[in-house]
Amino acid sequence: MFNFAHPRGGIHPAAHKERSAALPIGDLPLPPRLYLPLRQHAGAEALPLVRSGDTVLKGQLLASSPTELSAPLHAPSSGRIAEIGRIHAPHPSGLMVNGIVLECDGEERWTDLIVPEDPFEEAPEVLAERVAQAGVVGLGGAIFPAAVKLKQGAKHEIRTLLVNGSECEPYLTTDDRLMCERSEAIVDGARLIQHILRAYRIVIAIEDNKPEALAAMRVASKPYGAIEVAAVPARYPMGSAKQLIHEITGREVPAQGRSTSVGVLVHNVGTVYAIHQALRFGRPLISRVVTVAGGCVRTPRNLDVPIGAPLQALFDACGGLTREPAQLLLGGPMMGMVLPSIDVPVIKGATGALALARNEMPRREAAPCIRCARCVDACPMGLMPLDMVAHARVADFDGASDYGLRDCILCGCCSYVCPAHIPLVQYFQYALGQQDEQRQAARKSDYIKQATEARAARLAEEEAARKAAKAAKAAKARQRRKPAEHASSKGVES
Repeated sequence: MFNFAHPRGGIHPAAHKERSAALPIGDLPLPPRLYLPLRQHAGAEALPLVRSGDTVLKGQLLASSPTELSAPLHAPSSGRIAEIGRIHAPHPSGLMVNGIVLECDGEERWTDLIVPEDPFEEAPEVLAERVAQAGVVGLGGAIFPAAVKLKQGAKHEIRTLLVNGSECEPYLTTDDRLMCERSEAIVDGARLIQHILRAYRIVIAIEDNKPEALAAMRVASKPYGAIEVAAVPARYPMGSAKQLIHEITGREVPAQGRSTSVGVLVHNVGTVYAIHQALRFGRPLISRVVTVAGGCVRTPRNLDVPIGAPLQALFDACGGLTREPAQLLLGGPMMGMVLPSIDVPVIKGATGALALARNEMPRREAAPCIRCARCVDACPMGLMPLDMVAHARVADFDGASDYGLRDCILCGCCSYVCPAHIPLVQYFQYALGQQDEQRQAARKSDYIKQATEARAARLAEEEAARKAAKAAKAAKARQRRKPAEHASSKGVES
C-alpha cells in the first residue's frame, strides 16, 4: 500500500524534542497588548477595517483580504485598538511593518459566530469560502492561504488528501502534541477537507519516532475505514510536501510543479485542526500552538498562544531564560528565521520560539569548498548545491538556476553536512531574492515601457485629432466663404 523505499538525501540531525514533547499543551496568560502585522500570509497585505480607539470583540474582523491570495485578520481577544501603524516584524533585519496594536481588556468577550448545523450538508465551495473568511493559512510554516488550496478540488481530480504530521524539524513538537491531545478534532477536520476536495482517500503520515501520536490518531481514525495512518521514517526533511508525497505514493512532483499534478493535496495537522475549528464552531484563526524550547529556556513546552503575543511573554510562561541566548529563532533551527531581538510578536506561521545556547550553535567559520559532494548526497531534491553556490557566489544567478535553484526547498541539509561550514542556504536565499528583484525590476521596466508607448500613442492620436479638427474647421470656413465670394463675383459682373 505504501512505498517505504529509502528516501533520496536527507539527514538525521539531533532531535532535541524530549523535553517539550513530554508536557501537555499549556495556555499562555493573556498579554496586556497584542501586536498584529497585517501581512501574516503569502500574498497581498490585509486592509484595516478598524480605527484607533475602536472597541473590538474576540474573533471580530480587523482587516480584510484585498485579493483571493491573501488572508483576513481577526481580533485574538476583546479590547481597544490602541494604534494602527508601524510595528516590529519577526524578521532578521528588525524591520517595521504595517500592523494593529490591540490593548486587551481581559474580558475575552466573543463576537457573534456563524455556527453551521452540519457542515457535511453544505456545498464544498461554501465551506472553502468559510475557511477563507476565517483567515486560516498553512500552519506548518508555509503560511499559504488554506482556502486557495481547498478550491483546487473544483479544478483538479484530488485522489489523496495527505495530512502531514511528520514534523521533522529539531526541537519542534507542536504537531506531535496536537495529535496526542486533539486527535478526534484533527480526524474530523480531515474528513471535512475530504468533503470539500471530493478526495478518494485520506492518509495521515506521522514519523515513526512519535509512537503516542501514531496510537492516538489510529484510535481516532478507527471509526472511519477510509482513513489510513502511516508511519514514515524519521528523517529530515520528511515534513516537506514533495518528500512526503514521494514516500507515501511513490510519485514525484515535477520540477517547479504542484502536488495537484499528481492528484495529491497536503495539509499540515495544525492547519487541519484550524479548519475543524472554523467549520464546526465558526472560530477564526486567532491562536496557535507554539513550541518554546532551546537550551536557554528553563521549562520547554508547547503553549496555545494568541496571535500577536510578544515572544517575551512565551519565555516568561516557560520559567524565563536561564542565560542570554546565543541565537533567537522563530520556527525551527533548520528553516526558521533568526531574530535580532525578543521584541517581536507571534504570527500565524510561527511553529516555534527557540532560545539556543552557544553549545547548540554550529560552527560559523567557513573554509574553502573541498568538493567532497556531501551536500549532493544530502540534498533531498537531487540537486547540485556545490555547483549552485559556485554560481551564486559570483552573482551568476542564471547559472545557479541551470543547476536547479528554483527547485531548492531551502531545507538546510547541505549546510548541515558541509565539513567546510559554508552557509550554502544563505547563498541560495540571496540568489533567489536577487532573481525576484530582477523579475520585479523587469516587470517595472516593461510597465514603464508600455505606459510610455501608450502615452506616446495617446498623444499622437490627440495630435491627429487636433489636426483633423483644425482641418475640418478650415474646410467649414472655406465652405462658408464660397457663397459670399460667389455673390460678390456676380455683383461685379452686373
